[in-house]
Amino acid sequence: MNHVTKLVLEMGPLVLFFAINSITHNLMTATLVFVLATVVALAVSFLINRTIPMMPLIGGVFVIIFGGLTLYLQDELFIKIKPTIVNLMFAAILFGGLAMGKLFLKLVLETAFQVTDEGWRRLTWRWGLFFVVLAIANEVVWRNFGTDFWVAFKVWAVTPITLLFGLAQVPVILKHQLPEEEKAEA
Repeated sequence: MNHVTKLVLEMGPLVLFFAINSITHNLMTATLVFVLATVVALAVSFLINRTIPMMPLIGGVFVIIFGGLTLYLQDELFIKIKPTIVNLMFAAILFGGLAMGKLFLKLVLETAFQVTDEGWRRLTWRWGLFFVVLAIANEVVWRNFGTDFWVAFKVWAVTPITLLFGLAQVPVILKHQLPEEEKAEA
């Protein structure tokens, strides 16, 4: 799958969520579109690759569960707390792995980056803390601002901040890269 298709499948449902909410100012309608677009994106991803990458699958399951609860119970709370729960879950998995001596981030990303275990530990701490910060930010925004602001924050602030945070990790990746001969063995 090319990068543009991957980006559209991963970001498309979220952009549609924002667009529909902006047009209708109705979170229920936007949530319905979000859930349906997520199901379509996962299905298309499967048809193209004969598999669904782990992170989009996990995110998609949470969208379907929390979006479904939002729609079924007609309560915005569920879609608004989804980012908090997902981010805290990711942080707990990363920190729990560290406590058990496991580098779960390495398991997910080692095909993309070959770094030392020390590098993976540093990245795991950083990403774990970042997920906690995202969870706190989500709680502050949905509890203190209107729904339209929360949706815009979710799409236009969290996504770029996450990309910038990822880019800020490049020096750690470069500093802890495996030597070329170890990369070949990995």
